[in-house]
Amino acid sequence: MSDVFYTLPSVAKIICVANQKGGVGKTTTSINLAAALAAAEKRTLLVDMDPQGNAGSGLGIDKNQVEHSIYHVLMGEKKIAEVTRRTELEFLELAPSNVDLTGAEIELVSAEHRETRLKKALQEISPRYEYILIDCPPSLGLLTLNALTAADSVLVPLQCEYYALEGLSALLETIDLVRDSLNPNLVREGILLTMYDTRNKLSQKVADDARKHFKTEVFDAVIPRNVRLSESPSFGKPIILYDVASKGAAAYLELADEVIRKNAARATTPKPGKRATGST
Repeated sequence: MSDVFYTLPSVAKIICVANQKGGVGKTTTSINLAAALAAAEKRTLLVDMDPQGNAGSGLGIDKNQVEHSIYHVLMGEKKIAEVTRRTELEFLELAPSNVDLTGAEIELVSAEHRETRLKKALQEISPRYEYILIDCPPSLGLLTLNALTAADSVLVPLQCEYYALEGLSALLETIDLVRDSLNPNLVREGILLTMYDTRNKLSQKVADDARKHFKTEVFDAVIPRNVRLSESPSFGKPIILYDVASKGAAAYLELADEVIRKNAARATTPKPGKRATGST
């Protein structure tokens, strides 16, 4: 690991990127938000909790060459620090996944502390990073439950297409259940509009409906439909390395800036019942 990950210890902000619907830009968001945070020199770890292993592929790591993955961490066979890998970006590392993780859903059913395996693993390495992003599978099973239990917040990609809001209630209900039973501090980081097409009136309608319903929870940054953004995973590069001048790159850099600013504001806001002090 790079020495930069051992300087200025902190407790990482853990953000879970989740939506049980497939094809909403979840992995694209996980990869490119992580890369944009790293470009801002924020020490970042991306955890791939999807058995498809596409987060690794999108960062140039061949999932077929991954010997030890997040699966081995969940099974208690490896520490997460033992499976993380460097990427092209100095401030970004990856805990990869591969097809082995498919069996974890079944193997964890009868396992002790099955919902908190990832949380325990991340606690051991949290001081090394400023942000930890978790890319979830398109389901609400035990892998996603582990991610929600480990996270501080949930970022929900919402595609600007037909039926975008349908099924979102199931995810929001799951978040509430996790908050009530396993992770009382879990909050919604925000709703991210993805696949936005300026030529399509439907995109504008979905965006308007989302902002009307979720109000300030919707990020100002909007991720457009963008050819360069769609191409970049096949080259194993996040969009800021593939084409930093593209609209997709600009959108994710804007999103990262928004996430950083929001969390900086939250860090300086006194918690309810506590008096603000003049110094920290």
